Order: sequence, then structure tokens, then C-alpha cells
Amino acid sequence: MLYYLFNYLYKVHHVPGTGVFQYTTFRAALAVVTSLIIAQFFGKPLIRVLQRAQIGETVRDLGLQGQLEKKGTPTMGGLIILLAILVPTLLFAKLDNIYIVLMLLSTVWLGLIGFVDDYIKVVKKDKEGLAGRFKILGQVGLGLTVGWVLFFSNEVTVRQYLLPNGQLSAVDASGVYQDVKLMITTVPFLKNNELNYGDLFATAGDFFNEYYAFFYIPIVILIITAVSNGANLTDGLDGLAAGTSAIIGTTLAVFCFVSGNALLADYLDIMFIPNAGELVIFCTAFVGACVGFLWYNSFPAQVFMGDTGSLAIGGIIAVLALIVRKELLIPVLCGVFLVESLSVMLQVSYFKYTRKKYGEGKRLLRMSPLHHHYQKLGYHESKIVSRFWIVAIMLAVLTLVTLKLR
Repeated sequence: MLYYLFNYLYKVHHVPGTGVFQYTTFRAALAVVTSLIIAQFFGKPLIRVLQRAQIGETVRDLGLQGQLEKKGTPTMGGLIILLAILVPTLLFAKLDNIYIVLMLLSTVWLGLIGFVDDYIKVVKKDKEGLAGRFKILGQVGLGLTVGWVLFFSNEVTVRQYLLPNGQLSAVDASGVYQDVKLMITTVPFLKNNELNYGDLFATAGDFFNEYYAFFYIPIVILIITAVSNGANLTDGLDGLAAGTSAIIGTTLAVFCFVSGNALLADYLDIMFIPNAGELVIFCTAFVGACVGFLWYNSFPAQVFMGDTGSLAIGGIIAVLALIVRKELLIPVLCGVFLVESLSVMLQVSYFKYTRKKYGEGKRLLRMSPLHHHYQKLGYHESKIVSRFWIVAIMLAVLTLVTLKLR
């Protein structure tokens, strides 16, 4: 909103200094500072409100070190994250940008699903929370909406350059170009690294070639559901999900900046996505919110984010990756989330298999998700979180390397 005010003052009244709001980098800096301030100043009062409302974590005794000490710690702290994301974005971003609208929608949508789940658990005292089918239904609904907008909206385009041979390319910045509606994505580590989803069905007949949206949208649904659930599973130790998400968010901010800047996209020889640069404001608010939340969530945690925060941050990461056409990098960038999810799936599958075959279930890990396995091995919670952060940083660097290594 402030963008439009200062833009008016600059263009109509020529007020000195107001033109600085035209720069994405300036507004991104304001967004991260504002999100940190909101998390700091509103975090403590919100924690006190949650404590007075007795909205505390119910802990089952699983034999983990330090687990019972967490009983009664306020949850629903994800409200701090949501507030610290939404307010700076509303203040400093262009609200008529289709990508900003999608990100605000995704944040509120999954935040509400997580809030309902937490509310049922801690207020209604129902340990099961929101029924799994309703949670999945909400995630599928968001995936359907995001996929539909990305596929059909005329505001979602990529820049194509006319080559001397008459063909179009997303990465060869010649003097002639056009912004076209094209569903292409980036394939990491390959030289000619653009994949057109439509080409996957080009030989399957005219129907499939024309209506491949019916195949693209399920992919979007799968990605959003998988990453949001992965973040949810990772949220099991103090600071683990928030810190990992801040690292991932910083990486995505870089991708948004270079993909939305024609000069940098030309220099790096990558796909230019018009209007995607505005997402840097959202990304910096997201990173600031996660880092600000760590002030209260680092060991020993004063508040847990709950599903209110974990489902939202996972969905945010998934939608950002889809918008900047980096969804194929998610297994690398979100490797921590992926391994946590796989550890649960493998543990459950192996237990069922051995029970069916031998009459007694056996476990691959001492406990899942993976971070609990290390707790069972005797590692301190802080050491596990720190090492997972280090792995997340290494994966983020590897992801950024794909900008030139192909």
C-alpha cells in the first residue's frame, strides 16, 4: 500500500526522496526489517496471550531427551510468522502483481488450515486435530487454484527471444523478444535446460497437446502437498523448521531477483520471468519472519509454530519454486524436508512389510522422522538442529550453483 502512496507523491507531486520506492531492493530491505520488528515486538505479547489462554503443547512421552520439559509450551506461534509475512508484503509490494496475489493467497489459505488443526488439538483437546482428509483437501484446493492461475492467466508469461534461425529461446537475449504464455521449467545441471510441459504430450495427439493443463495442475498439487507436509514433519525440534525455511527462503529470493531482472537473466543466461522480481519483497519478508520467530523458537523454545506455521511455510516455498520455474530443484533445495518425509514413509512401509511377512514389525530407524532417530542415538537437540541447518546451507549453495553449472 505504501508503494502506491509514495509512487503518487513521486509522480504527481514530485516529492524529493519518494522515488526510492521504485526500487525493488529498497522495498525488500524495508520488508525484511519490518518483518523482524513485527516478530520481535508482537511475538512476546502473543506468547503471553497464548499462555493465558492455556494454548499449550500436549506432549506424549516417547522417551526422548528433554521432551517432557516442553509440556505446556505455547503453540500456534505460526501466527507470528504469518503476521510478519503479510504486513510487510501488504505495505511494500505491488498488490496488483499476480505473483504477489498468489503468495498472499497461499499464505492465508494454508495458515488457516494449520490454525484450524492447532485449534482442534489444543483448544478442543482433540489429539487427532483436523481430519487428514480435510487437510489434504485444503492442500489440493490450493494446488488446484495455483495451478489453474499459472496455466491459464495471461499475466503469467516468460520472455522468449527470436534467434537468427527464426526459433524462440528463453535464454538467448537478442534484440527481438516477446513475452509469451508458455509452460516451461528449468531442468538443473543441463546446458539447454528448459523443459516445455507441452512437449511431453506433443506426440500423444491433439487433445493431449491442447489440454495438458489437466496433467500440469496435478503436478502442482503434488508439489504443494508434498512440500507443505514435509515442512510439517520437520517441525519437531526447536528452531529446526524455522531455520531451515529461512535458508531456503533466502535461496528463493536470489532466484526471484535474477529471474525477474532482464539484465541479470541475460548475464546468467537463464529464463527471464516478467514481474517475478516483485517476489523479492515477499521472500525477504518470509526470511525475516522465520529469523524473527527463531528469537522465541530457538532452544529452549518459548513457543512452537504448530501447523499454523509449518503448513504455511512449506506451501509458500512450493509456490515460490513453481512461480520461478524451479520446481525440479525442490528435491535438492528442500532436501531436509524430503529426507524427513522419506524417513517416515520408509519407517511405516518397512514396519508393515515385516509385520506381514514375519508376524512382527521391525523398524529401520529407532524413531521417525529422522531428527528423532538422532535424539534416540543420544545427540543433543541443539546439535541435531545445527547440523541440519548446515546440510540445508550446503544444499542451498548447490542449488544456487545450478545458475551457472550446466
